[in-house]
Amino acid sequence: MGIEMENRNEDNVQTAVECADDEEKKETNKKDDEDLTVEQIFEKKEKVPSWKKQLTVRAFVVSFLLSVMFAFIVMKLNLTTGIIPSLNVAAGLLGFFFVKTWTKLLERSGMLKQPFTRQENTVIQTCVVASSGIAFSGGFGGYLFAMSERIVHQSDKNSLDYKNPGLGWIIGFLFVVSFLGLFSLVPLRKVMIIDFKLTYPSGTATAHLINSFHTPEGAKLAKFYFDFSATYVGIGMICPHIVNVSLLVGGILSWGIMWPLIETRKGHWYSATLDPDDIQGLRGYKVFIAIAMILGDGLYNFTKVLSQTVSGLHSKFQEKKTMHLPVAESDCPSPAKNPLSYDDQRRTELFLRDQIPTRLAIAGYVAIAAIATATLPHIFHQLKWYYIIVIYIFAPVLAFCNAFGCGLTDWSLASTYGKLAIFTIGAWAGASHGGVLAGLAACGVMMNIVSTASDIMQDFKTGYMTLASPRSMFVSQVIGTAMGCVISPCVFWIFYKAFPDLGLSTSQYPAPYAIVYYEMAKLGVEGFSALPKECLNLCYAFFAASITINLIRDALGKKRSWFIPLPMAMAIPFFLGSYFAIDMCVGSLILYIWQKKNRASADALAPAVASGLICGDGIWALPSSILALAGVKPPICMKFLSGGTE
Repeated sequence: MGIEMENRNEDNVQTAVECADDEEKKETNKKDDEDLTVEQIFEKKEKVPSWKKQLTVRAFVVSFLLSVMFAFIVMKLNLTTGIIPSLNVAAGLLGFFFVKTWTKLLERSGMLKQPFTRQENTVIQTCVVASSGIAFSGGFGGYLFAMSERIVHQSDKNSLDYKNPGLGWIIGFLFVVSFLGLFSLVPLRKVMIIDFKLTYPSGTATAHLINSFHTPEGAKLAKFYFDFSATYVGIGMICPHIVNVSLLVGGILSWGIMWPLIETRKGHWYSATLDPDDIQGLRGYKVFIAIAMILGDGLYNFTKVLSQTVSGLHSKFQEKKTMHLPVAESDCPSPAKNPLSYDDQRRTELFLRDQIPTRLAIAGYVAIAAIATATLPHIFHQLKWYYIIVIYIFAPVLAFCNAFGCGLTDWSLASTYGKLAIFTIGAWAGASHGGVLAGLAACGVMMNIVSTASDIMQDFKTGYMTLASPRSMFVSQVIGTAMGCVISPCVFWIFYKAFPDLGLSTSQYPAPYAIVYYEMAKLGVEGFSALPKECLNLCYAFFAASITINLIRDALGKKRSWFIPLPMAMAIPFFLGSYFAIDMCVGSLILYIWQKKNRASADALAPAVASGLICGDGIWALPSSILALAGVKPPICMKFLSGGTE
């Protein structure tokens, strides 16, 4: 018995020693992992699959489902506020969630053949963003819907110069114009990502998020909080605080002060017998003052980003010249002597491995441009073939400027370049030759090129940091764009048929930017003669105020300008109303309190919570539209009115 107890004690001691050794090994491995870089950690875990293996069937099935969902979300935002937050993070987040769930089920049943990698996650994110991007650049709440009879007759009831939406011609138009931007900057991807080392903040943030998801710690954060709550609360959590506050300030300034004061001038500044929605009446002040602020802000930021682009290009070229000049021995380190980090070496090596032939990009651009030049005049007879050739000659330069500026500032000026096309082509065509529709169509051509070009560079940056092949990224972009060219028009068509008052100021889907784009095109063709009394002077004042506010913000710097509102954000409630501004400020307040209590938790989980709020509310747009098409009405309708309303 004594010998047996002694043996047991020896076994227990040995077991304890072994456990201690195991714990020590775990701690050592943990410390070693902490010392490793991101790519060294992933190199220990997995091999990078070939570009063909990154393109899986399950990736595109999930991408299609998410593209449909995101199309409804973006379309709803397009037709309500016109404010579209960046959905890159949400796409990466949801892609990870769905495929991870899928692979776990297959793994439990022993049927999993290929593990889920961060490269496949990046392919999904790229495809979804490319597809849902068409819902924005397609102009369903802007230039394209602005051509419709419903929008045109709000401004000019006798006009016959309009083109109503049709599913066939919209899909054809998008297929013709949406792919050109993909080919325009492909030959410059190495220059933009590796040589110039542009940041592309949204692409970089998405890459960090995807990399973190595919570690044990990151996977725990990728949980979802779906709730059928207000979309705008979720958007408020994503948008910077200053954007939400600016919307509220704009709403108070316009609807609380200006419009009541202008309304007292009814009968003096404009006819008292005009319909409330007549552009010659109060609505004209709302629309044109907002346009003045948007143009002032756009012009300032265009000039600012363009100057930064030129300055950045100059400094980058100077750096490259310095790196190639012979430098005398000194204590000062030369840029050429600074070695790349292991992560940068690894990423650069794989980024350059799978090349996309330059000849393919040039041939693709020329072929699509030729097809578009021959096709577009048949869709819009006002848009002559020589207008299109001029656009395509200048488009690569403008696409480069937009992509470079976006890489520096994360600010895409696609809509600003579109407005530039409205004024130039519209004025060139003239009122007698359908200049309004020609300008709007030209806006669509230009917007799709410059928007897609900056998007693909953002995605190349994400792929560079997650070791996704440029070839798989390009293929994913092409497939996602093709999906978007079909999905987005179909989703818009559901809204268009389900809501007969779509685009009217009294509708739950007023499409506020459609009337703005139409009035811009009309302004470019006809001049200022159609404006109500004193409206032009007010437009001058707010145009100047918009530029002045931006100058003050930049002069004070980021740290001291946090309390100065953004003119672009202030302008939106001027013609739309301020109903959504409070919701977005609530989202901002939730995030602010959360960050004060637990900054790390807020930074990690806020994107997931916001995505859940946006997606939950956005998904409801699908059954809501189907019920509206079926003629089903809610059994109870509640409306709150002021005490003086009968």
